[in-house]
Amino acid sequence: MWSNFHTHNAYCDGKGVIQDYIRKAEELEMLSLGISSHAPLPFANKWCMKPADLNAYLNELRDLKKKSPVDLYTSLEIDFIPGVISPNDFRDKLDYTVGSIHFVEQLPDGTRWEIDGTHAFFLEGYEKIFNNNIRDTLTRYYELTREMVATACPTVVGHLDKIKIQNVDGKLFSESDAWYQQEVKKTIDAIAASGAIIEVNTRGLYQKKSATTYPGPWILEYILQKAIPVTLSSDAHHPDDLVNQFSDTAMLLQKIGFKTLTILHEGHWQPFPYNEHGIIVR
Repeated sequence: MWSNFHTHNAYCDGKGVIQDYIRKAEELEMLSLGISSHAPLPFANKWCMKPADLNAYLNELRDLKKKSPVDLYTSLEIDFIPGVISPNDFRDKLDYTVGSIHFVEQLPDGTRWEIDGTHAFFLEGYEKIFNNNIRDTLTRYYELTREMVATACPTVVGHLDKIKIQNVDGKLFSESDAWYQQEVKKTIDAIAASGAIIEVNTRGLYQKKSATTYPGPWILEYILQKAIPVTLSSDAHHPDDLVNQFSDTAMLLQKIGFKTLTILHEGHWQPFPYNEHGIIVR
């Protein structure tokens, strides 16, 4: 059995209603399930929940919890944009928060620049905001993650190094560059000090946008050194992806040296042993 705390449904850009995810989780005999639609943003956006739908979302989950056959939890994946939105804005309504960086600065016309949109849009911001300086771009991205955990720390830090999907064929930077590894390690150190959990996110693998998980293996080795708890998620946008790439990723985590996955179960985050078949409940 598995758990997953990063899932999206029809309230945002996911496919299927919440009940579809619960039914699939029951079929998979999952230990627990978190529903984490993209939180509403205070500006126009195509993939986040509409502000007017938030109460309906929370009420539906409240009602579903009463009859769910799976240990069910209410969450949102919340963007961190300084002075605009943060996990602090929603935490009192939720069982836990997922905090992620999707936006880095603004284009000259005021458009928020997404780091995981199309590659063409990435290159537009890369040129117009950062003058084609990849070191400045990535430094700002990781600075925002550090600011988030310092000022509005989420329960779970989402897809830590997802910006790497824009590094097509390694043309923009190398993860072996000393400056890049320094930025990542500074960020991991900040997360260690914050007490947050880091998700190991498989979505890049099954979407074939990344050859490695978010974060990748060398970062996971450093996370292990810092004794930061990790949880396994698929960032599912369809019920069929609830445990996508979990077995292979679990074997990777075991090889690196992780002994447990941190799971929200019976109302508490707690470490569980695991293997390639799932979480082991004793």
